[in-house]
Amino acid sequence: MQNSTYLGHALADRVGEFILIRREIHAQPELAFEEHQTAALVARKLRDWGYEVTTGMGRTGVVGTLRRGAGNRSLGIRADMDALPILESSGHDWASKRAGLMHACGHDGHTATLLAAAKFVAEDLNFHGVLHLIFQPAEEGAGGAVEMMADGLFDRFPCDAVYALHNMPGIEAGRFVFRSGPTMASSDNVTITLKGRGGHGAFPHETRDTVVAASSIVMALQTVVSRNVDPLKTAVVTVGAVNAGQANNVIPEDAKLELSIRALDNDVRTLIKARILDLVKMQAQSYEVEATIDWREGYAVLVNTDKETAFAVDVATRLLGPQQVDANGPMFTASEDFAFMLQKVPGCYFFVGNGGAGTPGACSVHNPGYDFNDDIIAPGAAFWCRLIETYLQEEIK
Repeated sequence: MQNSTYLGHALADRVGEFILIRREIHAQPELAFEEHQTAALVARKLRDWGYEVTTGMGRTGVVGTLRRGAGNRSLGIRADMDALPILESSGHDWASKRAGLMHACGHDGHTATLLAAAKFVAEDLNFHGVLHLIFQPAEEGAGGAVEMMADGLFDRFPCDAVYALHNMPGIEAGRFVFRSGPTMASSDNVTITLKGRGGHGAFPHETRDTVVAASSIVMALQTVVSRNVDPLKTAVVTVGAVNAGQANNVIPEDAKLELSIRALDNDVRTLIKARILDLVKMQAQSYEVEATIDWREGYAVLVNTDKETAFAVDVATRLLGPQQVDANGPMFTASEDFAFMLQKVPGCYFFVGNGGAGTPGACSVHNPGYDFNDDIIAPGAAFWCRLIETYLQEEIK
C-alpha cells in the first residue's frame, strides 16, 4: 500500500492536467441528459487508461470498470456530470461559453476529481477486486441515478459498496465531513391550483376570491412544521411561487401555489403530506373555492450506512489526519439522488470543503458567481485512491 506522503505528493504533482480538464468541462456545461460532450471526454480518458468502458447508461451515463487480481470484492464510486440553467457571472477565463448554462454546483470538479483518481489507480495502484467508476448524468432534479439503475446499473456492475462526494462552500477547503444515518433530505414538489369565480374588484361579494384563499393557505402552511412536526425533527415547507391575477381591479378566477417540501425522516415526510392535503382542502372549502393538488415525489431521504461511513472516516483520518476530518457533520436539507443508489447498495455520501468564510470558494452553490475550488481536486483524488486501495486490498475477504 502506498504511504500517505507519497500518495499526496504524487497527486499534487499530476493535478495540473485535471485542473485543465475541470475548466474545459466548466466552459462547456451541459444540462441533464445532454452531457454528450462531457461523457465522450470521460469515456475517452478511461479507455486510454485501460478501463472497460460502457456508455449510454441512463441515457448519457458512463461506467468505467477495472479488474485486478483474484479478489471477490467490488466497489463503486460515483461522480455527477450535469450543469444548471444559470447565467454565469464569475468572470473567469474558463467561464461558461454557453449562455444561460453553467456548472454552478461543482459537478465539473467532481468529474475531474474522479478522473484524476482513475488515472492514478490505473497506473500506480495494486488491488485485488473490481472497481466501477460511475459517471452519472442528470443529478439536478432529473433523477439520473434512477435512470442508470433502471438500465441495470447494479445488475450489470454489482457493487458491495458505493461512495460519492460533493464539494461544500463555507467549509475549509479540503476538510472532509461525514455523517452516518440520515444526511440529506427528501424533496417533494407540489402545485396547488385554486379555482373560484372571477369578477370586478368593485363587487367582491359576487366572486369567490382565489387570492384571499391562496393567502390564507400560505399562512396556514406555516403551521405544518411548527405545530405538527416533532420539534426535534427537521422539515421544511416552502411556498416558492404564488401566481394570481394581472390587474388591480379584477379578482382572478384562478390562483396557483408552488411548494417545495423537505424532510429528513420518512415518517415526517408522510405526516407532512397528509397534513397539507387536509389543510388545503379545508381552507379552500372555507373560501368556497375548489382546490386541486399535484404532488410529485422527488428524491428520497439520503441515508448513509454505518459500516461504510465508519470505513470512509477511518481512511480519511489515516490519509489526512484527524484535524482535517469531521466524523459527525450536520444534516442538510438539500436533496441528492445518490439517495436512490444507497437504497440499493450500502455506502456513504460525504462532503469536501470548497472554501471557508471570506474565501472565493465560500460562494454558495447554485449561485451565478460560484466556481469549484481546483485546490481540492488533489486531496479528493488522493482520498479516492486510498479508499479503493484499502477496500480492495490484497487479502480476499
